[in-house]
Amino acid sequence: MGKRTAALEKKMVPGFVELDQAIALVRECASAKFDETIDVAFKLGVNPRHSDQMVRGSVVMPGGTGKTVRIVVFAQGDKVAEAEAAGADSVGGMELVEKIQGGWLEFDTVVATPDMMAHVGRLGKVLGPRGMMPTPKTGTVTFDVGNAIKEIRAGKVDFKVEKAGIIHAPFGKASFDADALTKNFMALLETILKAKPSSAKGRYVQSVTMSSTMGPAIKLDPVTVSRLVG
Repeated sequence: MGKRTAALEKKMVPGFVELDQAIALVRECASAKFDETIDVAFKLGVNPRHSDQMVRGSVVMPGGTGKTVRIVVFAQGDKVAEAEAAGADSVGGMELVEKIQGGWLEFDTVVATPDMMAHVGRLGKVLGPRGMMPTPKTGTVTFDVGNAIKEIRAGKVDFKVEKAGIIHAPFGKASFDADALTKNFMALLETILKAKPSSAKGRYVQSVTMSSTMGPAIKLDPVTVSRLVG
């Protein structure tokens, strides 16, 4: 164990910690030379293999994400000008599909108008594994491309439960103050709780773990966390 890791482990406390203590600890443990991302992992009592228990959605973080996002938009007609005016980094149609098929991946998020999805569908094997495939459920398939771009720039985060029933999501940077991180966490938590499938039985939130990019895992009581949202 390295000196840095050993020092971080000494700061940990046994058992669960409250939200305010977890926020303080995760910021204190983010001691790398770069601005570490703060993430949370929710283990949910769902089986994603069943389509009616798939949990996914998006939330605009009140305090932003601290991340510069490169946005690609698939559009045509007057929607091209709308996307460009809203600040999209790249806008196009089939020529953009072919560019990505050729190996270009200099972007973080994809937005598409509904009439372009037949073309974007060809990129499923490229975008799908990277979690970039646009979908109406996260607001990334829409004719209102201007608003979609605005929300992404404002700090929109998409989430989707993985096969093991876990949602991993970033909710800020180590440089954020405690208030911004708390508001972002609460916005994410509320959205995930509202997305609970009606078919899910038993305890919905089974574990909650917070960490920075290079920091140790900090565990919160899932029952207490679930009660934070009235």
